[in-house]
Amino acid sequence: MYAFGQEGAAGRRIGPLGGLARLLVGKDATAADRLQHIESAFEILAAGGNAGVSDADLAAVGGKAASQGDGPAQLPGRRSPIQSRPAHRATAAQSTTWYGAQVAPLGGHGSTQGRGHQATMQASEVPRAVAAAMSTASSLGLTADDAIVLHDSNKLTLRLLPCDVLARVAPVAHQVAQFEVDLAQRLVDSGCPVAALEPRVEPRVYERDGFAVTLWTYYEPMTPREASPADYADALERLHTGMRELDVPTPHFTERVEQAQQLLANRDQTPALADADRELLGDTLRSLRRVIGERGGAEQLLHGEPHPGNVLTTKNGLLFIDFETCCRGPVEFDLAHAPEEVSAHYPGVDQDLLRECRILMLAMITTWRWDRGDQLPNGRRLGTEWLGQIRAALDRKGLDTPR
Repeated sequence: MYAFGQEGAAGRRIGPLGGLARLLVGKDATAADRLQHIESAFEILAAGGNAGVSDADLAAVGGKAASQGDGPAQLPGRRSPIQSRPAHRATAAQSTTWYGAQVAPLGGHGSTQGRGHQATMQASEVPRAVAAAMSTASSLGLTADDAIVLHDSNKLTLRLLPCDVLARVAPVAHQVAQFEVDLAQRLVDSGCPVAALEPRVEPRVYERDGFAVTLWTYYEPMTPREASPADYADALERLHTGMRELDVPTPHFTERVEQAQQLLANRDQTPALADADRELLGDTLRSLRRVIGERGGAEQLLHGEPHPGNVLTTKNGLLFIDFETCCRGPVEFDLAHAPEEVSAHYPGVDQDLLRECRILMLAMITTWRWDRGDQLPNGRRLGTEWLGQIRAALDRKGLDTPR
């Protein structure tokens, strides 16, 4: 069975589709059979079909507008509870939702690790991606009769059942899965708080039907899903300690800044950005890139985006995931992605550098929101709000800002 849905703390589906989309696929079904059933389910939703499906079911899978709230769970510079990522609703046509609340993918466009600006996998690719994951698992002796979409971003995240494996699937041409697998394996071996690969199969990238499939340990979400700032800081410090010992070729964080600058310089790609706002973002990126570089502080391998969306709360404690945006830079660049409360518990932080990194990071993600290809729901509204936050932050530092 292939289900769209949401999982509770105990891993149960909440509001699965009714008989219309409960398309049973036998254990002996071929890959073509699986794909046909999966495509049928997506076609039903795309056509707006609802025979035998309740409004609650449709809302649970995005078939009708579900109440998600208009804003992000946490905007940079705002205080909020630290939420780890639970499962959430997902459909073929769904916009990016970071585990129950709309937030900005902090490094979505322009990641030097190859993310690109696409917020979600193309709808036409999702059924094939699901089929590829299920077929891969089955070929490795893992029973995969059921797939639940946990997250749809630039890669698809699935829970395969009954083998209870987490599968991440991305088009072969747009992924850096081997890098992520190798790094995660080394970090786990070093005792870092990192989600582990699936131990029952060889830890590598599996390619099928044009997709790269990686298989990971599935961690049951814990209740409550909030983590204390002290625990968050401790986990991040232990991650940094382990990463400090690794010699891994990764881009410098300034390369991501440069890509944001290149996007700003391309007016055809950012036609809706006002001249004053373009000047503000350009000046901010240029000046802070220079100021942070001139500090000459210690640099090391970083996660790149250790925001709450990339942290799991498990019975084993907090675990970091998603290492495709790794880069080199000061630890303050990583801390800039975490909630403000976390830095107070992280030892040896340069508070001035951290403030500069926060503004720099905010300028980068604001720039992505003005890319004409940006798919983030309410992205333009968020971009406008963040422009105001940048001006306020620069005013507090006593710097001139374009109006």
